[in-house]
Amino acid sequence: MKYKTRRLADRFVETLSLWPGVECITVSEAAMQDTLDPYFALILDVFCSAAIPGPKTRSELYGGDLLSFESSPQGLKDRFLIGDIPIRLEYKSTVQVEELVDIALRRADSLWLIKDSGTYGFYRLAGGEVLFSRTDWLSVIRRQLADLGDRFWSGMRAASQSKMEHFLNDLGAAYLQNDEFHYLLASAGFIKEACLTLFCVNRRFEPSHRSYYKQVLELPSLPDSFPAELENFVRQSPEMTMNRRYSLAQVIARSIVNL
Repeated sequence: MKYKTRRLADRFVETLSLWPGVECITVSEAAMQDTLDPYFALILDVFCSAAIPGPKTRSELYGGDLLSFESSPQGLKDRFLIGDIPIRLEYKSTVQVEELVDIALRRADSLWLIKDSGTYGFYRLAGGEVLFSRTDWLSVIRRQLADLGDRFWSGMRAASQSKMEHFLNDLGAAYLQNDEFHYLLASAGFIKEACLTLFCVNRRFEPSHRSYYKQVLELPSLPDSFPAELENFVRQSPEMTMNRRYSLAQVIARSIVNL
């Protein structure tokens, strides 16, 4: 994390850690970029075990140099600027986190709750840099996430693979109908779910969308030709016609199913 970013993060940690309801604070990987990177943002996950101040009070406590402050309708996400630096503070209930982790570990009948939302939340839980921790709560959660077994990963794979095949069918239908708009949507959905299936095969939580391409190619278990196929699939060139991309999608899907 750059010095300027670290100073800003420390400033918010100093304020937030005074609230009794704040259990721990982590910073996401988006803050590790240079501030000139268009993907840069200082994003803090604030895990809370009790009530915290409301949005209006929070904005006042953050400091007098905030620009364009807004809070989500549920009051759980604050967005604003300090100078030209985008900042997001996301407040998350420790009780809800514990419930989701318990579902992943023990409650196969409720796994659909995670299938619908994906594992990005677990990714941030497991990988965020810890800036403040009142107890060992996060350490316990991380140990539990490291113990997720076959039932969880096979269930998550089945869900993402099913979606991948659904988007493949949509892609074929859009090609046959020469429906460019639906074809574009199906292409995006297909390649996302294909990558997500590979993350599940490798027992990895899904990263942010901007990291999908890089991290999926670093997975240890991939179809041999997948890196080249992925590059060709996402490439925008006149040679990559609707027919060719659909045919390539069929090859990608087949190789993933056979893993």
